[in-house]
Amino acid sequence: MSTSIFARKSVADCEAEVSHGTGLRRTLTKWHLTALGVGATIGAGIFATTGTAIVGDAARPGAGPAIVFSFLLTAVACGFAALCYAEFAAMVPISGSAYTYSYAALGEFVAWIIGWDLIVEYAVGNIGVAIGWSGHFRELLSHVGLSMPAWLSTDYRSAHDAFNAVAAGATDAPTAFLASAWSAAPRPIGFPVIVNLPAACVVFLMTIILVRGIKESASFNNWMVILKIAIILFFIAVGAFLIQPSNWNDASLGGFAPNGFAGVSAAAAIIFFAYIGFDAVSTAAEEAENPARDMPFGIIASLIICTVLYVLLSLVLTGMAPWKQLGTPEPMITALQLANGPPVLLNASRFIIALGAVIAMGSVLLVFQMGQPRIFFSMARDGLLPPFLAKVHPRFRTPWVGTIITGTFVATFAAFANIAEVVDLTNIGTLFAFVLVSIGVIVLRRTDPDRPRPFRVPGAPFTPLISVAACLYLMLQLPRVTWIRFGLWLAAGLVIYFLYGYRHSVLRTGKRVVVDELK
Repeated sequence: MSTSIFARKSVADCEAEVSHGTGLRRTLTKWHLTALGVGATIGAGIFATTGTAIVGDAARPGAGPAIVFSFLLTAVACGFAALCYAEFAAMVPISGSAYTYSYAALGEFVAWIIGWDLIVEYAVGNIGVAIGWSGHFRELLSHVGLSMPAWLSTDYRSAHDAFNAVAAGATDAPTAFLASAWSAAPRPIGFPVIVNLPAACVVFLMTIILVRGIKESASFNNWMVILKIAIILFFIAVGAFLIQPSNWNDASLGGFAPNGFAGVSAAAAIIFFAYIGFDAVSTAAEEAENPARDMPFGIIASLIICTVLYVLLSLVLTGMAPWKQLGTPEPMITALQLANGPPVLLNASRFIIALGAVIAMGSVLLVFQMGQPRIFFSMARDGLLPPFLAKVHPRFRTPWVGTIITGTFVATFAAFANIAEVVDLTNIGTLFAFVLVSIGVIVLRRTDPDRPRPFRVPGAPFTPLISVAACLYLMLQLPRVTWIRFGLWLAAGLVIYFLYGYRHSVLRTGKRVVVDELK
């Protein structure tokens, strides 16, 4: 037992936990893990945030066609972090991701901070994914002649802002549709009832799938990953014949890199949301059949696959239409609307891409919804959160209570929240996790040099230090308000730690949480 808030849980203690009746079922192969990484990575980031990264906004310059360099810049930064994750995941094959790694390398207090921070990455990030999924689902319905009332498929803030915009003279169709939510919503007590029903429903569906079991969830995800990769390749193939090279170097639009490196780096911080899948892979380390071999493979392979697809897609996207017109929540569909080509092909392609977005974001929802309960599971098993979050279903062997709580939380906020507030917060939280994991590799190399490392980060300690510097640089590209919100979130977490976690820590009290007694 220890009274220090920086007491570390040894790697041996982490490994011993799975032999005390608290482990999850090991059923995932390296291809399951790779698919989980691709499933988490290709989704809302590429389908929804790319348009903002290309065009920019009031606070940040856009990258223009140079968005391809933004994807490469982010891939390099994530690549260094991925190597650090791979070393930890192979050495500490325990559920919990960066939380578990930080506990072993940097101590309980830092582990709590990173565990609390990961809620931003998974639960809060999934709110944004669910909202994005709802918008593409609504687009898909329109292609088959169906529609939903705006007040059942958007959020209060978006409807109110659109209503004010229309009152000020806006006439475009998307704004008019959102404004109709405000004017047409029922008002049983004088207040408009506006709720994003598809976003809430899809989260509940994913929650049911995840409670059933991790192997069934991974197999379901495999099929979705195959479908969405095929659809992205379809867009690249069709778009390649619609490219007009003048869109890449039009002098009137500022050329290939209209805002120089400032635009490229600002866009890299935005589209970072599209690159956090390998972190989700590490949350399933305790369920990998051969973690020493399969975790590094799944982490690195998923990053490489997604980077290649992103680079090809961004080149095609900006070649199909003038980049200044791509700043919509559905940039690929917008590019097809603006491209010159056979109308039948373009209309059919729009439908296929809308379908692809629904599948892609559904896959991301599944993987992120899988990750958060497993972090709760690890923190509760350590006594830092209430023990009911460590309950394992007696039949399915999944952390079912945490899964249901996470699903309820995400579904509730997805039904009412605005996507603008969640993407940047998710990015800064994830980058912060990457920084701590990279530092942890350096620390553990010194404090536990003899620990077997099936995978070793090449070039340590320089490679982890480069990872730290690259992630901090991307964090600095995010708006000031994001830093303020992140600071407030961490402050709230510290209050909970000292009120509950510090007093109930297994490492401090010596009282082990026995999951089998909690069925």
